[in-house]
Amino acid sequence: MLFIEYPPCSTCKKAKAWLDDKGVSYVSRHIKENPPTYEELKLWHQQSGLPLKRFFNTSGLVYKSMNLKERLPDLSEEEQLRLLATDGMLVKRPILITDKGITTGFKEAEWERLL
Repeated sequence: MLFIEYPPCSTCKKAKAWLDDKGVSYVSRHIKENPPTYEELKLWHQQSGLPLKRFFNTSGLVYKSMNLKERLPDLSEEEQLRLLATDGMLVKRPILITDKGITTGFKEAEWERLL
């Protein structure tokens, strides 16, 4: 199981504590120090079945400074994935990747389903 996080993020801390409380074994990856590649993002998007917008950190400063709310609808899927791969801070976190599926953000019910 792979847990992708930005350690200072309060949601990531909450998700990590939830995993630890459940005794779940996982590998942690710092999204800013080791951001997802284009290939990883493309694969995760395909495997997750989630809309690509769910992979964007829409409340983040980088997203807002790039005016992506207005720009994203005009970008192709490939352009969006390439943009996500340029900066880990553009990517929604935490991301949980298990053999049962992939999800972004922290919603206990979704995470429970993936365990």
